[in-house]
Amino acid sequence: MTSPKTSDYFILVLLSLIWASAFFNIKIATYSYGPITIAFLRIFFGMMPVLLLCFYKKIKIEVFSKDWKWFAAIGIINLVIPFFLIAYGVQKVQSNLAAILMSTTPISATILAHLFIDKEKINLVKILGIILGFLGIVYLFSENLLINDENLFSALMILVGSTFYVIGGILTLKISHKKNENVTASILIWGTIFVCPISLIIEQPWNLNPSLESTLSLIYLGVFPTGIAWLLRFMILKRNGLVFQSQVAYLIPIFGVILGYLFLNELVTSKILISLFIVILGIYFVKKSGDKKIEGI
Repeated sequence: MTSPKTSDYFILVLLSLIWASAFFNIKIATYSYGPITIAFLRIFFGMMPVLLLCFYKKIKIEVFSKDWKWFAAIGIINLVIPFFLIAYGVQKVQSNLAAILMSTTPISATILAHLFIDKEKINLVKILGIILGFLGIVYLFSENLLINDENLFSALMILVGSTFYVIGGILTLKISHKKNENVTASILIWGTIFVCPISLIIEQPWNLNPSLESTLSLIYLGVFPTGIAWLLRFMILKRNGLVFQSQVAYLIPIFGVILGYLFLNELVTSKILISLFIVILGIYFVKKSGDKKIEGI
């Protein structure tokens, strides 16, 4: 592990930008595809670059090994469920708000880590961060123009989706001794196996007449925010460790707001900016306390 170089900071910003771009691309994909099909194809296309990496590095994929139950559970909890919930929520919620809502992941991670991980207990600084983050979300939800009776449930689904990311991360600790490439490839394969028949039965995607724009966004979602982004994350982890990589959480909601404004002409109010600042401040205090638990979009 080395001290971060200029190139490492560039990769960190690029990773943040790619993950933030997922939200407005999910929004575009929902114009033509249902949330289950989006989850399926995102996982499927994301699986390809990871499989190629494993083939190139001659890494054995243990998807059907004795630990298959762990891979299957993580694939469902860490991929299928959050991808579906986020795609469902973004149908009625602005993509920039989705990015902000997802930035609360470190807060739920702090709470769950306190309950299930011995070395990550809550302290006063963490409590301050959790309270600030919670107040930021409460303040955001008080804006009827952005969150109202029609999309409140959708916004809550995004928050629930972010929590499943954390649960999946905790489960991943059970097989943390295995290579990251093997684990990621295995959970992507199981995610594809699980969600494919559900998509075919419930949404029957062959009956769709999708636009080229939505299809390109869906392919992008799989290859970049799901596949390539994971490869970049692994590169940063190998070079600089988890603490450096976790700083990506500060940048994702910022890029999410900017990209939603630039590509979808989404509304940016002072309430969004204030809420964004409060959430990021809360995350800062949580991370400042020594917590090292953050999961990707």
